[in-house]
Amino acid sequence: MYAGNYNTSSPDMIVVSTPYVPGYKITNVLGFTWGLIVRSRGLGGNVVASLRTIAGGEIKEYTQMLDQSRYEALERLKQHAKTLGANAVIEVRFDSSEIGQVMSEILAYGTAVIVEKEVSPSQPVSLR
Repeated sequence: MYAGNYNTSSPDMIVVSTPYVPGYKITNVLGFTWGLIVRSRGLGGNVVASLRTIAGGEIKEYTQMLDQSRYEALERLKQHAKTLGANAVIEVRFDSSEIGQVMSEILAYGTAVIVEKEVSPSQPVSLR
C-alpha cells in the first residue's frame, strides 16, 4: 500500500502546481495532459467504513485508497505528458468525483510543456 510522500518531479519530468518552473524557461507549450483512475472500495471496505462512520473520525481505508489513487493519477499524467514529448507539466491540479456510491474517480491534469534550464551570463561585480 502506498504511504504518501511522493516526489512529483524526476530527472526526466518536472511537475509543478505553478504556471512556471523556477530556474527554467518554457520553450514550447504542448497542450493539455491528464491522468485518470477510477477505484472501487469493494464491499468489505464499504462495510468497515460504514461501521466507522457511527463512531466518527477518519476513515483510514478511504484515506489510503484516495492517496494511492492520486499517486497513480499523477503517474499517468506524467506518462501522458511524455507521449506528447514534454519534459515538464505546469499548473497541475486534481479533481475528484463519485460514480454511484462505490467508486471514486481521481483526475490529475495540467499543461504539458518543454522547458530548458535558464543560463544567465556572469555579471561583473561593480565596486563603488
